[in-house]
Amino acid sequence: MAKATTKDRILASLRNSKGKVFLRDDFNRFGTYRQVCRVVKELSDEGKLMRLGYGTYVKARPSSISGKPVADESLINIGLETMKKLGIKADVGKDMRALIQGDSTQVPMLPVLNIGNARVCRKLSVGSRSLVYEKN
Repeated sequence: MAKATTKDRILASLRNSKGKVFLRDDFNRFGTYRQVCRVVKELSDEGKLMRLGYGTYVKARPSSISGKPVADESLINIGLETMKKLGIKADVGKDMRALIQGDSTQVPMLPVLNIGNARVCRKLSVGSRSLVYEKN
């Protein structure tokens, strides 16, 4: 029986994972840095992964309308999961919080994350939409 390739092992990991967001370091155990970079780029080209930002990827699926790859999750949920993986305590922005609590009927247009007092420089975007950070 042939040994599983780096790509096979990463694909199996993606299938078995409950999470939607992956950092580049999550794949380090599957091969050398170059091998993993090559496989992650291949998976991005095939539409199985989407690049969010520096070293951050999300599971993707084909769009029902255009057939192009789209993220499996909303940008807010992607941002929350990414911050959790990075060890940053984050929550939805104040406008979304007001909507959830019933204090407002306005649906926020921008995906906003409240990052407390943390310093975050990482830009996360899916397509043309980028995540916006607000502080306490």
